Amino acid sequence: MFEFGRDLRKLFDKARESEDLGWVELIGVDLLHAEARRESIDAGRVSCARPFETERRAGALWREHARRTGAGDSLDRAERAAEGLSRAAASDDQRALAAIDRAQVLLLRFDLCGDPTRLAMALEGFGAARPTRRGWVTAEAMAVQALVQARQARLSNQGEALQEASAALDAAVQAAVAKGLPNADDLKLDRAALALEVGILNRDSRLLDLAGRDLSALAETFSPDRRPLSRARVLALCGAGLSALAAAAGHSQAQAQGLMMFQAAAEQFTPDHSPLDWAAIQVAQAGEGDGPLMPLVQAEALTQGQGLVLGALSRERRLAREIALAAEVGDRAGLDQIETRLRDRLPAAGKAPLDWVADQLGMARLALARLAVGKAPPPALTLGLLEAEAVAREMGALVLADRAVGLRARA
Repeated sequence: MFEFGRDLRKLFDKARESEDLGWVELIGVDLLHAEARRESIDAGRVSCARPFETERRAGALWREHARRTGAGDSLDRAERAAEGLSRAAASDDQRALAAIDRAQVLLLRFDLCGDPTRLAMALEGFGAARPTRRGWVTAEAMAVQALVQARQARLSNQGEALQEASAALDAAVQAAVAKGLPNADDLKLDRAALALEVGILNRDSRLLDLAGRDLSALAETFSPDRRPLSRARVLALCGAGLSALAAAAGHSQAQAQGLMMFQAAAEQFTPDHSPLDWAAIQVAQAGEGDGPLMPLVQAEALTQGQGLVLGALSRERRLAREIALAAEVGDRAGLDQIETRLRDRLPAAGKAPLDWVADQLGMARLALARLAVGKAPPPALTLGLLEAEAVAREMGALVLADRAVGLRARA
């Protein structure tokens, strides 16, 4: 007779031993935290048969927990695991793997909290690692280096750098597929994201076709029953691409299709399963439109207090929508209340640069909204936006920087 609990535990234990950590998408963040902690404890036991591999697995689980929750403690634990690998490394292969894990932590810190210096530090770490003869180790190193290069190219926004980053991602995908790395499909998603972003900016049909092919294939590959979060990211990226193209072409039907993609992405999992993924979908779906306020309030609540780029984006979108709603009905008292809350918060927000940027953009939107109710904006509006743009660019938060530029054009 099938004993559900015991047999399910056997399947779970077998998945734990796999090199492919795709199974963690099926568990919530609380269980993920417990699994990461268990692996860390096992790695420190004298009786651990493979301490280096176990420590590396623990680091990967801590990174995944941080990526889904933004928890600074999990990021710190992942960093300590990478440092432990560096100390324990006894061969060129292990030293290369330690450098890869350290670079992955720095890459994740940038994705979550910004600061481009982390990208430079990630690449510097490979300088001390000797070349390895193992092809899969080389393929892993190529993957991380290509991901870092892609982010640096986005920040530079230079055509040559973007082309080089695209070529590096292509080579990394080919190497990952050839060596059977479990993250090959994740690399394809990053390649599609870069191709879509550059294709939209430059109206490059070749890149848009490449992104479309990758996303279509990945939508089939990532099963909602096995990889719900990866599938949600594919659908959200499709929604973002459709929305951007629809906005540029003024195509209402494509805009509606983009909205449907976002809704389908949000239906793949619950907010408590991956809080940051859910919040990212709400922020991307909001765009510059007139959607409901409550999802943005929830997204802000899930992302505040941790110095996250997504937290600043959530707050900026929530403020924009709240101000727009008050301005639409000519609610001067409501605008005054928002301004009071912002002014009270500004000194504290200064401790987190991107939160300060979000509040500065909110103050600018308030000033512009007052034009609609008969009150002139303050003369320092442009200066505040220039400072906000500079801080956002310094931190690598290009979306916030672009919004500052857009508001300055309206001032």
